[in-house]
Amino acid sequence: MSRSPSRDAWVGTPLLLASAIAYSSAGFYTRLIEVDAWTMLFWRGLFAGLFLVGMVAVRERGRIVSAVRAIGCDGLLIALCSALATVCFLNALKLSTVADVMVIDATIPFVTAGFAWLILGEREDQITLLATLAALAGVAVMAGPAIAGGRLLGDLFTFAMVVLMSMVLVLIRRNPSVSMIPALGLSAFLCSLIVLPFAHPLSISGQSFGLLALFGTSQFGLGLLLLALGTPLVSATRGALIGTLQTPLAALWVWLAFSEAPAIATLIGGAIVMAAVVADVALPRRLIPHLP
Repeated sequence: MSRSPSRDAWVGTPLLLASAIAYSSAGFYTRLIEVDAWTMLFWRGLFAGLFLVGMVAVRERGRIVSAVRAIGCDGLLIALCSALATVCFLNALKLSTVADVMVIDATIPFVTAGFAWLILGEREDQITLLATLAALAGVAVMAGPAIAGGRLLGDLFTFAMVVLMSMVLVLIRRNPSVSMIPALGLSAFLCSLIVLPFAHPLSISGQSFGLLALFGTSQFGLGLLLLALGTPLVSATRGALIGTLQTPLAALWVWLAFSEAPAIATLIGGAIVMAAVVADVALPRRLIPHLP
């Protein structure tokens, strides 16, 4: 029985919107938990990995080893690219400005569109490309007041992250019949392993431990789970475009939780990003066929 591209899109789009919402809570948790960054990342990755292993066990009725074997070489590459993207992101934040990182990160849909065309032969809809351009402009507006202080090395790390995450999205899209949840779970464990030499896992309090468990499961683990479920159902570029919602939503949660009022540029740019995503979802267009 053939699958309907329109039905897949209407299922995949809410899943990716929910993934962006989950990812956007990172700023909320990092302000709430009083733990050094490396230790926080260690526990976040560990709890996310355990959460995803649990999801695989439920979905596959305990056949975890078989599910891991099914991801193949593409799954291993997804795990490696995802973990390396996290490392690049951390180094980018240390070596460049947050503004530069935000703007370069917003180019993910364009890079994804290029990879999707080269690897999958997937030609993106003009409406999605225009919405992607609008979202990039919105992020640029948000970051504009602080963009002058960037550094080249940090920007290069950010662009490497963009390339790696674009590859993750395209490789998941290339294997729509294979669950890549195990691959993303493996990437979470790899993140913990990478930061372990710099972390102090046993130095946390009981309260921080509970918050870190929530951080790992509800932000990183749930975000990865929904990404794995939604990405095969929509075009790779649209999936990346929806992911840009993380930027304005992150500012919104911090504003609501900690009364950190965003700048006018953040409000204007965030509104542009949200409008671009809504327009892409709502406007009629030529459907992109689902990959076999």
